[in-house]
Amino acid sequence: MAYQPGNEPSPVAAGLRGRCPRCGEGHMFDGFLALQKTCEQCALDYDFADSADGPAVFIMFIVGFVVVGLAMWVEFTFMPPIWLHLVMWFSLTIALALALARPLKGVMIALQYHHRAEEGRREK
Repeated sequence: MAYQPGNEPSPVAAGLRGRCPRCGEGHMFDGFLALQKTCEQCALDYDFADSADGPAVFIMFIVGFVVVGLAMWVEFTFMPPIWLHLVMWFSLTIALALALARPLKGVMIALQYHHRAEEGRREK
């Protein structure tokens, strides 16, 4: 399907799937977190894309909330030894952070495209 202006996909849906924010068909990523140079379907240039630390902040909040909440519940309910806490929560933290990194980066870049966000400039 060819790109048609005004027919952009939802930025959240495109970002979560790792698809082009303009056409929704091409791949956004080349590897795990590296962006492609351009979309192979509509030739959108990804030079505008800079998610910076946005995905990392959301990952810290989401993973922190989930892991701390579960760790407290497990501690007060079962009282396991500390080594078991370390093994369980360290593993869950790494798994959740890796699972959320790519979708959240995709969403941030798709929203950046959708809202035409760019670096602030001073008028002289």
